[in-house]
Amino acid sequence: MTHDTPDIQEPRLWRSDGWTAQVLKNEDDDGWAVAMYKDGEPEPALVGPWTMGRDKKNPKPLDVQAFHTLVKTASEFVRRSEQQLHAALHQRITVITCSGRVTVSLDIEPDDDNPSAVLSAADDSGETLASIRVPPSFPLTRARAVAWAEGGFGPVGQGAAGRAGE
Repeated sequence: MTHDTPDIQEPRLWRSDGWTAQVLKNEDDDGWAVAMYKDGEPEPALVGPWTMGRDKKNPKPLDVQAFHTLVKTASEFVRRSEQQLHAALHQRITVITCSGRVTVSLDIEPDDDNPSAVLSAADDSGETLASIRVPPSFPLTRARAVAWAEGGFGPVGQGAAGRAGE
């Protein structure tokens, strides 16, 4: 894997494998913190406390083992955050209706200027039964999915969503 930045191995700054660990003075007290940055990201992926050195004044120096542990922890944190974001933006509920099993999906496209969302339904074979635009704030619940399917997949304005219940 090639990176634009060279590896650094200093007591308070390590950079390798697409990550940078930087030991910083904790502004809230006399302790130290370590910030983990993924290459190309302006904000740290993870910030946590850092151990004091033997003199109880300065931070313990970074070493290869500590750096690899920090990379593993920060990578796992980023992975979990991405999974949570994906789950929030792509919701699926399978319901049983008079006409069979239907999977209702809400796919949100986040955008600072014009966010959007699509509510869709598919049968067991994956064939799309309906697809409509809804506000990104549309709350997909089991009751709303059933009401939409049993209502023939019509528009779901605020009134229809309210009648569907929660």
